[in-house]
Amino acid sequence: MLDQLIRIAKDAGEVILEIYARPDVGAVQKGDGSPVTLADEAAEAVILKALAEQFPDIPVIAEEAVAAGDIPDVGARFFLVDPLDGTKEFISKNGEFTVNIALVEDGRPVVGVVYAPALGLMYAGDASGARTSRCAERVFADWSPMKANPAPAKGLKVVASRSHMGSETSEYLERFEVAELVSAGSSLKLCKVACGEADLYPRLGRTMAWDIAAGDAVLRASGGQVRGVKGEPFTYHLSRVPGDTAFANPWFVASGAFDITALERAPA
Repeated sequence: MLDQLIRIAKDAGEVILEIYARPDVGAVQKGDGSPVTLADEAAEAVILKALAEQFPDIPVIAEEAVAAGDIPDVGARFFLVDPLDGTKEFISKNGEFTVNIALVEDGRPVVGVVYAPALGLMYAGDASGARTSRCAERVFADWSPMKANPAPAKGLKVVASRSHMGSETSEYLERFEVAELVSAGSSLKLCKVACGEADLYPRLGRTMAWDIAAGDAVLRASGGQVRGVKGEPFTYHLSRVPGDTAFANPWFVASGAFDITALERAPA
């Protein structure tokens, strides 16, 4: 399945890049105030068609389809799709946007691909492990395994949201010794933790299941983890946030292969 999802993400990325090159990407606001472009819709169409052909028995929850009211009944096994995560990054043309496809089983993301088409970077993970490759001549070759970092000897290298870092995140980080704080867009933050470029990614703000499931799958495959802010297991069962939509995520913390609570500063 992973190889098939890699090909599907690559095809969606090619559609995105064609629109990315246009002067006008057709950006408008959705009902919730978030932006959407022609690329979001075109990429999702590519992904949904391919998943229906290759995995007809697995329902798909996809961001733009849900926004249009198309919400399938799902059981223990389903796909989560964000055809273009980081739409603000896409509109600003900084390259930090991604295609995200994840398979969820019993609440856990078990297969995932994250593709950054403008950067030519593909991240993939399943039960066999996590790997990454850079596209050369339209081909992904020379795959490299990814391993999340063990606990650092000194301060943490933290990656945070380029567009959404708030005061809650700053207050959370005061619990730790932070050696470096870098920003990044979209689900690339999870991939940076998965490949060892960062140790920690806290997200104390609203996200949706399709935003992070693929990156979470890659991170878990690399030996890292995603937990709730109190250390509780993080799942993708529906309706996890009281009073919010069925697909909203609770706050979470992504880390390398270590227990983040063990690194908290002693109370003053």
